Amino acid sequence: MITKSWHTASIMEIAQHILDEVDRRPAPGGIRVIGVDGCAGSGKSTLAQRLAALSGAAIVEVDDFVSWDNFSGWWPRFEDQVLQPLLAGRDAHYQVRDWARDWRGSSLGGWKTLPWQPMVIVEGVTCTRRETAGRLAYSIWVEAPADQRLARGLARDHGQRYDVSALWAAWMVQEDAFFAADRTRERADLIVDASDV
Repeated sequence: MITKSWHTASIMEIAQHILDEVDRRPAPGGIRVIGVDGCAGSGKSTLAQRLAALSGAAIVEVDDFVSWDNFSGWWPRFEDQVLQPLLAGRDAHYQVRDWARDWRGSSLGGWKTLPWQPMVIVEGVTCTRRETAGRLAYSIWVEAPADQRLARGLARDHGQRYDVSALWAAWMVQEDAFFAADRTRERADLIVDASDV
């Protein structure tokens, strides 16, 4: 396991390092799936976007699956609609959360189709959980201190009509419990320190 920091290398340098490593990995079924995991507000989306910009790969966002009321139980739908089809050489066709009409994200809305391609980035909390072991080409853990993650999250969700701070507090407790039990960070190919960014 290697650790890199945004303090000592630019995010583009880190993204290029990741893509170089991914190119060296096997591609079972012709596809390489990269997982970008970590707690909410850690910087996962920023890194995933840089990877996509450099590689041309599509991003599947866990925000299309997760909701405030369903921290980790959405996995079977992700497995059936995204991961299994892509690994089998088929397009992914998946139903997304209706965040526009349901502020908790509890309802499902429309569908997206991701045509099969040789590289896909999966980004979001718990996306490199134990069930993905041996199936992802490369897994990344992005981390930042809890106070920074909370500040980023509250700033991002500012202006909502609900108590964002209570939701974030409950969410962070669930993250701590899940990641401790799953040992997600320990399986990462790369740990990226995105603090103070």
